[in-house]
Amino acid sequence: MPKPGTVARVRFIDRVAWLNVREGKVLGARSRGNDVFYLPGGKREPGESDVDTLRREVREELGVDVLTGSAECFGVFEAQAHGFPPGVLVRTACYTAEFVGEPTACGEIEELGWIGHEQRGLVSVADGLILDRMLAAGLLWSRP
Repeated sequence: MPKPGTVARVRFIDRVAWLNVREGKVLGARSRGNDVFYLPGGKREPGESDVDTLRREVREELGVDVLTGSAECFGVFEAQAHGFPPGVLVRTACYTAEFVGEPTACGEIEELGWIGHEQRGLVSVADGLILDRMLAAGLLWSRP
């Protein structure tokens, strides 16, 4: 808690995520040691564009190649970062994009899963907000 009269510092984790949707569900990835699924993607390296980050991270995590010209921004979302102290926020730029290959768990990824809105509790708070928007946009289906 900041002292009265001081300004609280907010730290952002800059992230890019891929929205791979099939039959009303989005692909989620769980890294080793994590208790929640995240949308595939990751942190930007210095000088990288969103699409460069997206291509690199998706290749490292899933072994597929995102087709650069097909990437479309779905939105940018901010929320408290999972597993970090209060005031550490994650800012996630989300993209849909066509790809070549079949997603498989690579590198640090232990498990992949197709996440519907009804499984919102399996993802981070930030990714839950993205799932809400995807449902409202008709990308995810609501199932009882």
